Amino acid sequence: MQTRNHPLISPTLGTARQITSFHYGPAGGQKIYIQSSLHADELPGMLVSWALRRKLAALEAAGKLRGEVVVVPVPNPIGLNQHVLGHLAGRFESNTAQNFNRNFYDLAALVLPHIEERLTGDVEANRNAVRATMREVLDAQRPKTELDSQRLALQRLSYDADVVLDLHCDWEAALHLYTNPDLWDDVEPLARYLDAKASLLALNSIGNPFDEIHSFCWSDLRERFGDRFPIPNGSISVTVELRGQADVSYEVADKDAQAIIEYLTLRGVIDGTAAPMPPLAFEATPLAGTEPIVAPASGVLVFRAMYGEWVEAGTAIADIVDPLTDQVSTLKCTVSGVLYARHRARLATAGMEVARVAGATPIRTGSLLSQ
Repeated sequence: MQTRNHPLISPTLGTARQITSFHYGPAGGQKIYIQSSLHADELPGMLVSWALRRKLAALEAAGKLRGEVVVVPVPNPIGLNQHVLGHLAGRFESNTAQNFNRNFYDLAALVLPHIEERLTGDVEANRNAVRATMREVLDAQRPKTELDSQRLALQRLSYDADVVLDLHCDWEAALHLYTNPDLWDDVEPLARYLDAKASLLALNSIGNPFDEIHSFCWSDLRERFGDRFPIPNGSISVTVELRGQADVSYEVADKDAQAIIEYLTLRGVIDGTAAPMPPLAFEATPLAGTEPIVAPASGVLVFRAMYGEWVEAGTAIADIVDPLTDQVSTLKCTVSGVLYARHRARLATAGMEVARVAGATPIRTGSLLSQ
Protein backbone atom coordinates (compact mmCIF):
# COMPACT_ATOMS: atom_id res chain seq x y z
CA MET A 1 0.00 0.00 0.00
CA GLN A 2 1.19 3.49 -0.83
CA THR A 3 0.01 6.68 0.86
CA ARG A 4 0.08 9.88 -1.17
CA ASN A 5 -0.71 13.42 -0.10
CA HIS A 6 -2.13 16.08 -2.43
CA PRO A 7 -1.80 19.67 -1.10
CA LEU A 8 -4.59 22.16 -1.72
CA ILE A 9 -4.24 25.87 -2.28
CA SER A 10 -3.93 27.62 1.06
CA PRO A 11 -6.99 29.88 1.46
CA THR A 12 -5.46 32.16 4.07
CA LEU A 13 -2.30 32.79 6.05
CA GLY A 14 -1.41 29.96 8.41
CA THR A 15 -3.87 27.50 6.88
CA ALA A 16 -3.10 24.45 4.74
CA ARG A 17 -5.07 21.32 3.88
CA GLN A 18 -4.37 18.20 1.86
CA ILE A 19 -6.15 15.17 0.44
CA THR A 20 -4.71 11.76 1.32
CA SER A 21 -5.10 8.79 -1.02
CA PHE A 22 -4.32 5.14 -0.26
CA HIS A 23 -3.23 2.93 -3.16
CA TYR A 24 -3.55 -0.87 -2.96
CA GLY A 25 -2.44 -3.46 -5.49
CA PRO A 26 -0.44 -3.24 -8.71
CA ALA A 27 -0.87 -0.64 -11.44
CA GLY A 28 -1.34 -1.82 -15.01
CA GLY A 29 -4.59 -3.75 -14.60
CA GLN A 30 -8.01 -2.36 -13.83
CA LYS A 31 -8.04 0.78 -11.71
CA ILE A 32 -10.75 1.30 -9.11
CA TYR A 33 -11.31 4.65 -7.41
CA ILE A 34 -13.43 4.91 -4.27
CA GLN A 35 -14.08 8.06 -2.23
CA SER A 36 -16.44 8.79 0.65
CA SER A 37 -18.12 11.75 2.30
CA LEU A 38 -17.62 14.33 -0.44
CA HIS A 39 -20.50 15.97 1.38
CA ALA A 40 -18.61 16.12 4.65
CA ASP A 41 -21.69 15.67 6.84
CA GLU A 42 -22.45 12.29 5.21
CA LEU A 43 -20.35 9.99 7.39
CA PRO A 44 -21.50 6.40 6.69
CA GLY A 45 -19.20 6.25 3.66
CA MET A 46 -16.19 7.32 5.70
CA LEU A 47 -16.65 4.31 7.98
CA VAL A 48 -17.17 2.04 4.96
CA SER A 49 -13.87 3.34 3.53
CA TRP A 50 -12.17 2.50 6.82
CA ALA A 51 -13.58 -1.04 6.78
CA LEU A 52 -12.73 -1.41 3.10
CA ARG A 53 -9.12 -0.37 3.65
CA ARG A 54 -8.68 -3.11 6.24
CA LYS A 55 -10.03 -5.70 3.83
CA LEU A 56 -7.88 -4.43 0.95
CA ALA A 57 -4.74 -4.50 3.12
CA ALA A 58 -5.39 -8.16 3.94
CA LEU A 59 -6.04 -9.01 0.29
CA GLU A 60 -2.90 -7.21 -0.79
CA ALA A 61 -0.83 -9.05 1.82
CA ALA A 62 -2.27 -12.34 0.51
CA GLY A 63 -1.32 -11.41 -3.07
CA LYS A 64 -4.92 -11.40 -4.29
CA LEU A 65 -5.17 -7.94 -5.83
CA ARG A 66 -4.99 -7.96 -9.64
CA GLY A 67 -5.47 -4.24 -10.10
CA GLU A 68 -5.04 -0.93 -8.32
CA VAL A 69 -7.65 0.20 -5.80
CA VAL A 70 -7.42 3.85 -4.72
CA VAL A 71 -9.34 4.83 -1.59
CA VAL A 72 -9.84 8.46 -0.53
CA PRO A 73 -11.68 8.39 2.81
CA VAL A 74 -11.65 12.19 3.26
CA PRO A 75 -12.01 13.92 -0.12
CA ASN A 76 -13.40 17.10 1.42
CA PRO A 77 -11.19 18.42 4.24
CA ILE A 78 -12.64 21.88 3.57
CA GLY A 79 -16.15 20.77 4.46
CA LEU A 80 -15.04 18.87 7.55
CA ASN A 81 -14.00 22.20 9.07
CA GLN A 82 -17.42 23.81 8.63
CA HIS A 83 -18.93 23.69 12.11
CA VAL A 84 -21.67 26.17 12.94
CA LEU A 85 -22.86 26.34 16.55
CA GLY A 86 -21.90 22.72 17.10
CA HIS A 87 -23.42 21.49 13.84
CA LEU A 88 -21.29 20.05 11.02
CA ALA A 89 -22.53 21.59 7.77
CA GLY A 90 -20.18 20.28 5.09
CA ARG A 91 -22.47 20.26 2.04
CA PHE A 92 -21.80 23.79 0.75
CA GLU A 93 -18.57 25.75 0.71
CA SER A 94 -19.13 28.60 3.15
CA ASN A 95 -17.41 31.31 1.11
CA THR A 96 -19.27 30.74 -2.17
CA ALA A 97 -22.28 28.58 -1.18
CA GLN A 98 -21.23 26.10 -3.89
CA ASN A 99 -22.24 22.48 -3.41
CA PHE A 100 -19.11 20.38 -2.91
CA ASN A 101 -20.53 17.80 -5.35
CA ARG A 102 -21.20 20.15 -8.24
CA ASN A 103 -19.17 22.09 -10.81
CA PHE A 104 -16.36 19.62 -11.36
CA TYR A 105 -14.26 20.22 -14.48
CA ASP A 106 -16.34 19.26 -17.51
CA LEU A 107 -14.19 16.56 -19.11
CA ALA A 108 -16.41 16.30 -22.18
CA ALA A 109 -16.02 20.00 -22.98
CA LEU A 110 -12.29 19.98 -22.25
CA VAL A 111 -11.51 16.84 -24.28
CA LEU A 112 -13.69 17.53 -27.31
CA PRO A 113 -11.46 20.11 -29.08
CA HIS A 114 -8.47 17.73 -29.04
CA ILE A 115 -9.73 14.18 -29.44
CA GLU A 116 -11.10 13.63 -32.97
CA GLU A 117 -7.72 13.47 -34.69
CA ARG A 118 -6.50 10.95 -32.11
CA LEU A 119 -9.31 8.42 -32.60
CA THR A 120 -8.88 5.25 -34.67
CA GLY A 121 -10.72 2.02 -35.41
CA ASP A 122 -9.15 0.33 -32.36
CA VAL A 123 -11.35 0.55 -29.27
CA GLU A 124 -8.50 0.05 -26.78
CA ALA A 125 -6.35 2.62 -28.55
CA ASN A 126 -9.27 5.03 -28.31
CA ARG A 127 -9.65 4.33 -24.59
CA ASN A 128 -5.99 5.19 -24.10
CA ALA A 129 -6.21 8.25 -26.34
CA VAL A 130 -9.17 9.68 -24.44
CA ARG A 131 -7.50 9.10 -21.08
CA ALA A 132 -4.26 10.65 -22.28
CA THR A 133 -6.21 13.70 -23.45
CA MET A 134 -8.02 13.87 -20.11
CA ARG A 135 -4.68 13.90 -18.33
CA GLU A 136 -3.37 16.68 -20.57
CA VAL A 137 -6.40 18.94 -20.14
CA LEU A 138 -6.52 18.41 -16.39
CA ASP A 139 -2.80 19.14 -16.10
CA ALA A 140 -3.41 22.38 -18.00
CA GLN A 141 -5.89 23.68 -15.41
CA ARG A 142 -4.74 26.40 -13.02
CA PRO A 143 -7.10 26.54 -10.05
CA LYS A 144 -7.25 29.82 -8.18
CA THR A 145 -9.14 28.79 -5.04
CA GLU A 146 -8.86 26.06 -2.46
CA LEU A 147 -12.20 24.63 -3.60
CA ASP A 148 -11.12 24.42 -7.24
CA SER A 149 -7.84 22.81 -6.23
CA GLN A 150 -9.77 20.20 -4.25
CA ARG A 151 -11.95 19.38 -7.25
CA LEU A 152 -8.91 19.16 -9.52
CA ALA A 153 -6.98 16.94 -7.11
CA LEU A 154 -9.88 14.47 -6.97
CA GLN A 155 -10.26 14.40 -10.75
CA ARG A 156 -6.55 13.86 -11.29
CA LEU A 157 -6.78 10.84 -9.00
CA SER A 158 -9.84 9.36 -10.69
CA TYR A 159 -10.05 10.35 -14.39
CA ASP A 160 -8.44 7.11 -15.62
CA ALA A 161 -10.26 4.71 -13.29
CA ASP A 162 -12.27 1.86 -14.82
CA VAL A 163 -14.70 2.06 -11.89
CA VAL A 164 -15.47 5.15 -9.80
CA LEU A 165 -17.55 4.77 -6.62
CA ASP A 166 -18.59 7.96 -4.85
CA LEU A 167 -20.02 7.04 -1.43
CA HIS A 168 -22.69 9.40 -0.08
CA CYS A 169 -25.83 9.14 2.05
CA ASP A 170 -29.17 10.92 2.32
CA TRP A 171 -31.01 12.36 5.34
CA GLU A 172 -33.11 9.24 6.00
CA ALA A 173 -33.09 6.65 3.26
CA ALA A 174 -32.86 3.12 2.02
CA LEU A 175 -29.63 2.33 0.20
CA HIS A 176 -29.91 3.58 -3.37
CA LEU A 177 -27.61 4.58 -6.19
CA TYR A 178 -27.30 6.86 -9.21
CA THR A 179 -25.60 5.99 -12.47
CA ASN A 180 -25.55 6.51 -16.23
CA PRO A 181 -28.10 4.37 -18.15
CA ASP A 182 -25.30 3.36 -20.56
CA LEU A 183 -23.60 1.62 -17.62
CA TRP A 184 -26.49 -0.27 -16.07
CA ASP A 185 -25.37 -3.73 -17.18
CA ASP A 186 -22.04 -3.17 -15.41
CA VAL A 187 -23.60 -1.54 -12.34
CA GLU A 188 -26.47 -3.97 -11.74
CA PRO A 189 -24.23 -6.53 -9.95
CA LEU A 190 -23.14 -3.81 -7.52
CA ALA A 191 -26.78 -2.88 -6.89
CA ARG A 192 -27.50 -6.53 -6.14
CA TYR A 193 -24.57 -6.99 -3.75
CA LEU A 194 -25.43 -3.76 -1.92
CA ASP A 195 -29.15 -4.64 -1.87
CA ALA A 196 -30.03 -1.25 -3.35
CA LYS A 197 -33.72 -0.45 -3.06
CA ALA A 198 -33.62 2.09 -5.90
CA SER A 199 -31.27 2.48 -8.87
CA LEU A 200 -31.75 5.85 -10.56
CA LEU A 201 -30.50 6.37 -14.10
CA ALA A 202 -29.61 9.67 -15.78
CA LEU A 203 -27.21 10.50 -18.58
CA ASN A 204 -26.80 14.12 -17.50
CA SER A 205 -28.69 15.38 -14.48
CA ILE A 206 -27.03 18.82 -14.93
CA GLY A 207 -24.59 20.38 -12.47
CA ASN A 208 -21.45 18.30 -13.15
CA PRO A 209 -21.52 16.11 -10.03
CA PHE A 210 -18.48 13.94 -9.43
CA ASP A 211 -19.75 10.61 -10.75
CA GLU A 212 -21.32 12.05 -13.92
CA ILE A 213 -18.26 14.00 -15.10
CA HIS A 214 -16.53 10.64 -15.49
CA SER A 215 -19.13 8.66 -17.40
CA PHE A 216 -20.78 11.48 -19.35
CA CYS A 217 -17.59 12.29 -21.25
CA TRP A 218 -17.50 8.78 -22.72
CA SER A 219 -21.21 8.81 -23.54
CA ASP A 220 -20.91 12.21 -25.18
CA LEU A 221 -17.91 11.15 -27.28
CA ARG A 222 -19.76 8.00 -28.33
CA GLU A 223 -22.76 10.07 -29.37
CA ARG A 224 -20.55 12.39 -31.44
CA PHE A 225 -18.08 9.93 -32.97
CA GLY A 226 -19.49 6.45 -32.41
CA ASP A 227 -20.60 6.04 -36.01
CA ARG A 228 -16.96 6.37 -37.12
CA PHE A 229 -14.86 5.29 -34.12
CA PRO A 230 -15.54 2.70 -31.39
CA ILE A 231 -15.76 4.48 -28.01
CA PRO A 232 -15.97 2.28 -24.89
CA ASN A 233 -17.60 2.97 -21.54
CA GLY A 234 -14.27 4.10 -20.16
CA SER A 235 -15.50 4.82 -16.63
CA ILE A 236 -18.19 2.93 -14.74
CA SER A 237 -19.09 5.67 -12.30
CA VAL A 238 -21.69 5.37 -9.56
CA THR A 239 -22.94 7.46 -6.67
CA VAL A 240 -23.87 5.10 -3.83
CA GLU A 241 -26.18 6.54 -1.19
CA LEU A 242 -25.46 4.54 1.96
CA ARG A 243 -28.86 4.98 3.63
CA GLY A 244 -29.21 7.92 6.07
CA GLN A 245 -26.85 10.16 8.00
CA ALA A 246 -27.44 8.32 11.27
CA ASP A 247 -26.80 4.86 9.79
CA VAL A 248 -23.26 4.59 11.11
CA SER A 249 -22.29 1.26 12.68
CA TYR A 250 -19.48 -1.26 12.41
CA GLU A 251 -21.86 -4.01 11.34
CA VAL A 252 -23.45 -2.05 8.48
CA ALA A 253 -20.12 -0.62 7.32
CA ASP A 254 -18.56 -4.08 7.20
CA LYS A 255 -21.52 -5.41 5.22
CA ASP A 256 -21.26 -2.60 2.67
CA ALA A 257 -17.48 -2.94 2.39
CA GLN A 258 -17.84 -6.67 1.78
CA ALA A 259 -20.44 -6.01 -0.92
CA ILE A 260 -17.90 -3.81 -2.72
CA ILE A 261 -15.27 -6.54 -2.31
CA GLU A 262 -17.64 -9.07 -3.92
CA TYR A 263 -18.25 -6.69 -6.82
CA LEU A 264 -14.53 -6.18 -7.38
CA THR A 265 -14.01 -9.92 -7.19
CA LEU A 266 -16.69 -10.43 -9.83
CA ARG A 267 -14.87 -7.91 -12.04
CA GLY A 268 -11.58 -9.77 -11.64
CA VAL A 269 -9.83 -7.02 -9.68
CA ILE A 270 -9.59 -9.41 -6.73
CA ASP A 271 -8.49 -13.00 -7.21
CA GLY A 272 -11.16 -15.46 -6.11
CA THR A 273 -14.77 -16.43 -6.61
CA ALA A 274 -17.41 -13.83 -5.86
CA ALA A 275 -20.40 -14.72 -3.72
CA PRO A 276 -23.58 -15.54 -5.64
CA MET A 277 -25.40 -12.38 -6.64
CA PRO A 278 -28.54 -11.69 -4.58
CA PRO A 279 -31.76 -10.80 -6.41
CA LEU A 280 -32.32 -7.20 -7.44
CA ALA A 281 -34.71 -5.66 -4.95
CA PHE A 282 -36.42 -3.38 -7.49
CA GLU A 283 -35.84 -2.61 -11.16
CA ALA A 284 -33.82 0.46 -12.14
CA THR A 285 -35.83 3.57 -12.95
CA PRO A 286 -35.08 6.92 -14.64
CA LEU A 287 -34.05 9.72 -12.30
CA ALA A 288 -36.47 11.86 -14.29
CA GLY A 289 -39.25 9.58 -13.03
CA THR A 290 -38.61 10.47 -9.40
CA GLU A 291 -41.44 12.39 -7.75
CA PRO A 292 -40.48 14.94 -5.08
CA ILE A 293 -43.08 15.14 -2.31
CA VAL A 294 -43.32 18.82 -1.37
CA ALA A 295 -44.88 20.40 1.71
CA PRO A 296 -47.57 22.99 0.81
CA ALA A 297 -47.35 24.71 4.20
CA SER A 298 -45.39 24.77 7.43
CA GLY A 299 -46.08 22.49 10.36
CA VAL A 300 -44.99 19.39 12.23
CA LEU A 301 -43.96 16.71 9.75
CA VAL A 302 -45.36 13.26 10.56
CA PHE A 303 -44.39 10.48 8.16
CA ARG A 304 -46.93 7.78 7.37
CA ALA A 305 -44.76 5.67 5.03
CA MET A 306 -41.35 4.12 5.60
CA TYR A 307 -38.40 4.54 3.26
CA GLY A 308 -37.38 1.41 1.37
CA GLU A 309 -40.99 0.36 0.81
CA TRP A 310 -43.02 0.19 -2.38
CA VAL A 311 -45.90 2.67 -2.41
CA GLU A 312 -48.79 2.82 -4.84
CA ALA A 313 -49.95 6.06 -6.41
CA GLY A 314 -52.25 7.80 -3.94
CA THR A 315 -50.47 6.48 -0.84
CA ALA A 316 -50.32 8.91 2.09
CA ILE A 317 -46.61 9.70 2.58
CA ALA A 318 -46.78 12.25 5.39
CA ASP A 319 -48.99 14.70 7.27
CA ILE A 320 -48.25 18.36 7.95
CA VAL A 321 -49.85 19.29 11.28
CA ASP A 322 -50.50 22.96 12.08
CA PRO A 323 -50.92 23.19 15.88
CA LEU A 324 -52.31 26.75 15.63
CA THR A 325 -55.19 26.08 13.23
CA ASP A 326 -55.65 22.32 13.80
CA GLN A 327 -55.28 21.84 10.04
CA VAL A 328 -53.74 18.56 8.93
CA SER A 329 -52.47 18.40 5.34
CA THR A 330 -51.87 14.92 3.97
CA LEU A 331 -49.20 14.56 1.27
CA LYS A 332 -49.77 11.75 -1.22
CA CYS A 333 -47.61 10.46 -4.04
CA THR A 334 -49.02 10.45 -7.56
CA VAL A 335 -46.68 7.74 -8.90
CA SER A 336 -46.09 4.15 -7.87
CA GLY A 337 -42.56 3.20 -6.86
CA VAL A 338 -40.09 2.90 -4.00
CA LEU A 339 -40.12 5.62 -1.35
CA TYR A 340 -36.34 5.73 -1.17
CA ALA A 341 -35.55 8.89 0.80
CA ARG A 342 -37.16 11.34 3.18
CA HIS A 343 -36.19 14.45 5.13
CA ARG A 344 -34.63 14.19 8.57
CA ALA A 345 -36.27 17.37 9.87
CA ARG A 346 -39.66 17.17 11.53
CA LEU A 347 -40.63 20.81 11.03
CA ALA A 348 -41.74 21.35 7.45
CA THR A 349 -41.53 24.73 5.78
CA ALA A 350 -43.65 25.72 2.81
CA GLY A 351 -42.11 24.35 -0.37
CA MET A 352 -39.75 21.96 1.41
CA GLU A 353 -39.10 18.64 -0.32
CA VAL A 354 -39.87 16.04 2.33
CA ALA A 355 -39.53 12.74 0.42
CA ARG A 356 -38.87 11.15 -2.97
CA VAL A 357 -40.54 8.25 -4.76
CA ALA A 358 -38.80 6.44 -7.64
CA GLY A 359 -41.37 6.19 -10.43
CA ALA A 360 -40.85 4.29 -13.68
CA THR A 361 -42.03 6.98 -16.12
CA PRO A 362 -40.12 10.24 -16.70
CA ILE A 363 -42.07 13.23 -15.36
CA ARG A 364 -39.31 15.85 -14.87
CA THR A 365 -36.88 17.74 -17.09
CA GLY A 366 -34.02 20.15 -16.49
CA SER A 367 -31.86 19.85 -13.39
CA LEU A 368 -32.72 16.57 -11.67
CA LEU A 369 -30.55 16.87 -8.55
CA SER A 370 -31.47 18.28 -5.18
CA GLN A 371 -29.51 21.24 -3.88
